[in-house]
Amino acid sequence: MKHLLKSCTAALASLSFVTQVAAGEPLKALDKGEGAVSIVAWAGYIERGETDKNYDWVTDFEKKTGCKVSVKTAATSDEMVALMNEGGFDLVTASGDASLRLVAGKRVQPINTDLIPSFKNLDERLQSAPWHTVGGVHYGVPYLWGPNVLMYNTDAFKDKAPTSWKVVFEEETLPDGKSNKGRVQAYDGPIYVADAAMYLMAHKPDLGIKDPYELNEDQYKAALDLLRGQRKLVSRYWHDAMIQIDDFKNEGVVASGSWPFQVNLMQADKQKIASTFPEEGVTGWADTTMLHVDSEHPNCAYMWMEHSLSAKVQGDAAAWFGAVPSVPAACKGNELLTDTGCTTNGFDHFDKIKFWKTPVAKCATQSECVPYHRWVSDYIGVIGGR
Repeated sequence: MKHLLKSCTAALASLSFVTQVAAGEPLKALDKGEGAVSIVAWAGYIERGETDKNYDWVTDFEKKTGCKVSVKTAATSDEMVALMNEGGFDLVTASGDASLRLVAGKRVQPINTDLIPSFKNLDERLQSAPWHTVGGVHYGVPYLWGPNVLMYNTDAFKDKAPTSWKVVFEEETLPDGKSNKGRVQAYDGPIYVADAAMYLMAHKPDLGIKDPYELNEDQYKAALDLLRGQRKLVSRYWHDAMIQIDDFKNEGVVASGSWPFQVNLMQADKQKIASTFPEEGVTGWADTTMLHVDSEHPNCAYMWMEHSLSAKVQGDAAAWFGAVPSVPAACKGNELLTDTGCTTNGFDHFDKIKFWKTPVAKCATQSECVPYHRWVSDYIGVIGGR
């Protein structure tokens, strides 16, 4: 609750969406590095070998460029927007529910792709993706993408993967003979309303939901009602990956939406954990490295963006997080990811993932939709039991 309230003001302030965004002037040429670069990133996105020495794509970059990397971990997209609004950072690894808010709020600057030679190696599905491209102008470089999976305890489910998100949305007896009440979690970002809407798309088709991020008043009310019912089941709303891991290990949590990052860490720790894509589908994230409009270290930032698109970094980062690289060449020949890693992590499921995006009033699937500022305030109410 406190976490959501902290980021709420910034989230609401960033929602003055406009049909056209002034592009500004991207950097014309690279100069020598400034000696530092600061990055707001998701947990596990910028590794220097401190958790596992095999996963380090920072040390060599620092040696090669002289740019010292500092990282501020953010737990939700709203927190990322808040941090970028405050300033003092060079880059952010923004998901699709934050990236266009940053563009509209003029917190990030256009990118000169000519200064990033590896941009041409990007997956064609991502090169001009709508979450970082506005009016033909690129506002960042794709980093990683992937699904929000259903993570579960294999003992509780008797080694049989659950087939539906019902196990976290509605009270039921699990295969171990116990109720799911108090044993499941939900994500504490307002964008989670879309997960409820996605569930309703399958189970209440009469609502007519075509896009879980584009909801009219009736559809939105149904999603909130489902989430209010879920509130009675949830032991904790998670936003910190490491706390969620501890809850699965020590607090009796057996099912939740999660990231492959947590699944991978717990499996490496020999925990009885697995994940699945339920029949209703999954939401997901496609993250973009974006440059702050007032970056103090733009040359080092450009060097990092180029570095982040190398096949080695892409493969290593995808392996560590359980994500899909944005550079297809990373899918072959990477010892950590292996030649089957991209397939395992969902490379061929791009079109099946409902990627995070910011809900806006003027939507594509119907005449008018509930905008994101309502999602923010109402989800705080849901978590608070209202």
